[in-house]
Amino acid sequence: MRGSQVSLRVIKSALAACAALHALLAGVGNVTDYAANFPFVQHVLRMDTTFQHPGVTWRAISQPAVHHAAFALIIIVEFTVGVIAGLGAVRMFASRRDARSFAAAKSLAASGLLLGVLLWFGGFLVVAGEWFLMWQSERFNAQQAAFQYAALFLLVLAIVLLPEDAMDVPAD
Repeated sequence: MRGSQVSLRVIKSALAACAALHALLAGVGNVTDYAANFPFVQHVLRMDTTFQHPGVTWRAISQPAVHHAAFALIIIVEFTVGVIAGLGAVRMFASRRDARSFAAAKSLAASGLLLGVLLWFGGFLVVAGEWFLMWQSERFNAQQAAFQYAALFLLVLAIVLLPEDAMDVPAD
């Protein structure tokens, strides 16, 4: 095996590990500072800081139980992303010298990374941003941060899925 293949596999492992750590820290932060972070979800779902146009405010959800359930789901997904991507990163690093084992580990890391993209792109940008019009709020708007996280997870996912050498590229 060429050294460049091992180096690329180490790079992929490290990037997946960084993404996993980010997701885990996001989950830990939301658990340990629940009282500070929960109001964000609450205001987004209530849509009480948007432009208050009657044609769209029917989407608002005012039930506190739903707010807590949504925040719990976010936290659970953050931890799930971190654990799956993290296990994939560890397995990728451990199998960096064996192409087949590394490919299997890449699939695990890719699953976690994809879930991260779905959380920050699908959950925050699409659902919170567009459905609940988070972009209209001056105070409770996480569009920029969500875009950054989604883009980083997507970039790491793309890098992880790149072939390590010509042997990995399927023939046409």
